[in-house]
Formats: sequence, structure tokens, C-alpha cells
Amino acid sequence: MKQNFARAASTYAVAAVLADETGRRMAERLDYVNIAPGRIADIGCASGAGIRELQRRYRKALPLAIDFALPMLLATRAATPLLQRVARRGPRLLNADVLALPLAVGSLGLIWSNLLLHWFDDPLPALREFQRVLEVGGLLMFAMLGPDTLKELRAACHDAGIADTAVPLRRFHDMHDVGDMLLAAGFADPVMDMEMITLTYPAARGLIRDQRHLGVRDALFGRLPWRDWRRVFQAYEAQRQDQRLPASFEIVYGHAWKPQPRSISDGRAIVHFK
Repeated sequence: MKQNFARAASTYAVAAVLADETGRRMAERLDYVNIAPGRIADIGCASGAGIRELQRRYRKALPLAIDFALPMLLATRAATPLLQRVARRGPRLLNADVLALPLAVGSLGLIWSNLLLHWFDDPLPALREFQRVLEVGGLLMFAMLGPDTLKELRAACHDAGIADTAVPLRRFHDMHDVGDMLLAAGFADPVMDMEMITLTYPAARGLIRDQRHLGVRDALFGRLPWRDWRRVFQAYEAQRQDQRLPASFEIVYGHAWKPQPRSISDGRAIVHFK
């Protein structure tokens, strides 16, 4: 997936309609949070829309744009306003693996992650790494895809006679399971909610083209013999509404805080006296 995502750097921003919308809705949630982080990070930044929004909100914070695909970071730099680049106030770019961030413990006040975590078969290690690099009282805010994503295509697979075990579409984690993972990772006060966002296309190839431009086509659709895909797309056509095909995405939103530690690394409990 890393190579596909890297190749998509030049086309990502044009096709990122869903990511732009979920990012806008994540930003609205920040309106209700009173924080003043010193260091902020957009982890899985893609072409940098998220870090630019965070910079607009937290002008005094040091911004980090983190991604495992170097071409995406170069796209983020290219999209940085010229005045910011001249004044060296653009985001610091960090090419890194989410599971092994080269950051110190407690070095971030806010982590923003838009449509990243669902690409992990098990998001828990990534959440633990997020918890490690957040400072006490720091906030994690994220959006990810949920299990009803592309429910129309899943129904079309069923109608085309594809067995449930053979449906190639990626399966995503339930909102409640993600909430449990946040607690297991050491976060406190997790808040989860979800909504459906439906995009429409004149033909199935438009949906496929967008996912290819985003660099996630193979990861999202999986693999199926073309003859079977043809039957699926024929069944998908039966769901056409107002001359367009719906493609629904379940968006799971979450945020949680890093609490005071209750024990140190050797297992001894921490007791606070006031």
C-alpha cells in the first residue's frame, strides 16, 4: 500500500472529497475543546489539509506533518503558502512509520489523524504509539472508516452470488471496538460517534478512479476475478438513484485524552498527595 499511496501524491488532493469533508467535520468538533497545545501533529497527513487547518487554529503551536510516504510530504510542502515557507513557519515534515514514531514520550499536545487508522488490521499498536508521544492532558482526535462502508457494493456482491467469505472488500472495525481499544491503549474519557456520508457517481468506474487517485484502490476493494467483478457491477447498477450510483462511507469519529499515569514502567503505582 505504501507504494500505491506514494504514487498517488500528485492526484490525491483532487480526489480527496471524503477526506476533506471528514476533516472539516473534525475541525468543527475542535470548536468545543478548550486547548492550547504547544506542539501539534497531523499523523497520516497525506497532502497536508489537516495540518493547515491546525495551523490556522493554533498559530503559536509547532506544527508537524507526518506520513510514511515521502511524496505526500513533498506535496504538503508544495501546498504550504509561500509566506509561511519564506518565514520558515510551515509545518515540519517527518517521514515516519506510525508504529514507530521518532518522537519523545509526551512531546505532542494534539494528535490529528484523518482516515488513517482503518488501514491497520489491528489499530491498537498505533493507538498505543499515539498515547506514548502525547503529553499528559494531550488530545487525540481521529476519523476512520466503519464496517458499513460501501454497503451498496457489499449488497451487490451478495446479489451477484459472491459468498460472504469471498467478498474482497476490506472489513473495518466497529465503533465500540475502537472505543475499547482506546481504553486498552491507556487513553481516558473516549468519545465515539459515527455518521454515514454518501457520495454519488455516474458510473462505478468513477468510484474506482477516485480510490486509485487516492492510492487505496487495491486496499479498499481487494482482489476478485474480473468476471466476478463484472457480475458485481451489474448488480450494483440496480441501486442507481436519480441516474447516479450511491457509495456510502461509515465515518467513525473519536477523541480521547492522555491521563496522568497510574504506575511507572516497573509496575509500581503512582500515588498523588495534595
